[in-house]
Amino acid sequence: MEVAFYIAGAVAIISTVLTITRLNAVHALLYLIISLLAVAVVFYTMGAPLVAALEVIIYAEPSWFCLFSWS
Repeated sequence: MEVAFYIAGAVAIISTVLTITRLNAVHALLYLIISLLAVAVVFYTMGAPLVAALEVIIYAEPSWFCLFSWS
């Protein structure tokens, strides 16, 4: 579980930096979704599955609707 924590943390940091630096809004939104899902994995590995589920339901799920409404 500790390895998953560090991998998810690294993915969250990298995808957050990519979210900030992308000029294309769709690419930035995809990196934001990856970042939010990685943070949910971090919460889950820390022993907080409810917080991980809330992270996905409240933050990551509305991003998908925004992504599909652009196409």
